[in-house]
Amino acid sequence: MAFSQFEFFSDSLRRVVSFNILLPNDSPLEFIKDNENYKRGVKTLFLLHGYSGNNRDWILESKINEFAIKYNIAVIFPNGDNSFYLDGKGMGSKYGTYVGEELVNYTRRVFGLSNKKEDTYIGGFSMGGFGAIHTALKYNETFSKAFALSSALIINEIKNKDENFSTPIADYYYYESTFGNLNELENSENNPEELIRRLKSENKLIPSIFMACGKEDFLIEPNRAFHKFLVDNDVNVYYQEDDGNHNWEFWNKYLEPSIQWLIN
Repeated sequence: MAFSQFEFFSDSLRRVVSFNILLPNDSPLEFIKDNENYKRGVKTLFLLHGYSGNNRDWILESKINEFAIKYNIAVIFPNGDNSFYLDGKGMGSKYGTYVGEELVNYTRRVFGLSNKKEDTYIGGFSMGGFGAIHTALKYNETFSKAFALSSALIINEIKNKDENFSTPIADYYYYESTFGNLNELENSENNPEELIRRLKSENKLIPSIFMACGKEDFLIEPNRAFHKFLVDNDVNVYYQEDDGNHNWEFWNKYLEPSIQWLIN
């Protein structure tokens, strides 16, 4: 398994950015002998971190290195800062474009990864779960599937709020700068529900979604509500609730099942 950190100049973010990548291009023969996943080409997974995290979180806290070898998947870890992987206001803040378009094209070109939709996935936890869902929907011609663990599906909690609004995580000004005008958020492309409504109205294919959330997680109700929205709109979704909270114990429990769902 090859692992590296790369830096390049991003037009979307207007600065030099770094990302990590795992490539199963030197897996020992004993690891891949009789492994059905090596009878096909390499798949690609973009794996997104959560709020206050960075592009090394998955590498340090999970078994993604082991699973990349086992399932013959190249894994790319972008740094999304605290952006929710959305295009923010002003120059140098197009995180959605960076992950969903620029980084995809760059890594395909540089590492020779598949340019096929059916070989390209995205996943994440918490803020990264939101980002995985939103990015897959916005770039539905690029990603065939997305998995989202303990997703921060907070649109209905922050829409239409005024300057006095705050949460233990952030204040109104953060939410406004990240999501745009909160009075217009419900019908904005920053709302995954609105993206689904638009895709359905245009008769476009909607990527399949895997969701899992712990029953003790503070985000369980928004996840239940979004799951219901997907079911009501005939979106292909696999949803799982389990004992657990908003932590690595839960995310590690569902990382391998998520990958298995992606490739099958």
